[in-house]
Amino acid sequence: MASLQHTKKTYTLNTGAKIPAIGLGTWQSKPNEVREAVKNALLKATATLTRTALAYGNEAEVGQGIKDSGVPREQIWITTKLDNTWHHRVSEGIESSLKDLGVEYVDLYLVHWPSSTDPNDKSKHLPDWDFIKTWQEVQKLPATGKVRNIGVSNFGIKNLEKLLNDPSTKIVPAVNQIELHPNNPSPKLVAYNTSKGIHSTGYSCLGSTNSPLYKDPTLLQLAEKKGKTPQQCLLQWGIQKGWSVIPKSVSKERIDANFELDGWNLTDEEVAQLDNLKDRFKVCGDSWLPIKVFFGDDE
Repeated sequence: MASLQHTKKTYTLNTGAKIPAIGLGTWQSKPNEVREAVKNALLKATATLTRTALAYGNEAEVGQGIKDSGVPREQIWITTKLDNTWHHRVSEGIESSLKDLGVEYVDLYLVHWPSSTDPNDKSKHLPDWDFIKTWQEVQKLPATGKVRNIGVSNFGIKNLEKLLNDPSTKIVPAVNQIELHPNNPSPKLVAYNTSKGIHSTGYSCLGSTNSPLYKDPTLLQLAEKKGKTPQQCLLQWGIQKGWSVIPKSVSKERIDANFELDGWNLTDEEVAQLDNLKDRFKVCGDSWLPIKVFFGDDE
């Protein structure tokens, strides 16, 4: 999965790099839609983050969208991820991503899930490998020049503790990309990330397709009062909470609207209204993985 990020606002990572506050997610985008979406996002933004992943199977299309946009590479923040079945082949995984994206380096490379899945049987975990060994290999990448920053995704507190306390961990992840929206706010996990100098990036920040969020009267009333879309309010909420956001969209109109977050904000009271939405749901669970990775330690 690759993502592009873009907006005037940035966050400074523990490496000193500046990650844009909003980007474009490409998970679940259909073939031939991603290329145009990436181009539109890059043309709309000036410091765009684009997010993709090896597992999405769309890195080549993301790369074409980048090329079509004509935006200089140095103005684009590209994030991609190491797929679960490539944990024991990190160097091959990044080479595959760079080739498909058509770039010489990515700005951020993430371990997609803390699950080292057997490529020959995805119902099984590799018996002689875990994410600690994966991170040992990922830590070697910045020295190659092929990766500027490294991080993780879908790591809860339990697994972060395991990673950070291992003697082999010499580099603290720059980013933990996790599901974040008002119905899955994960305050304990976000606070833990912050306490360790790890930046949080929120995926499924709009609650994903057909989200129950869009029927929430508090959100709808807030959007109407602000003269903004519910999506814009959700994205602004996340940015004001201190994390970057990577909404997925393929519609040019929606992409344009999603990037129109400069020049206005939510009041403290309005942020609190979204903080206090009562419903809870997760878009991404772990039942499809061979091991459990979510332990309810994020609330």
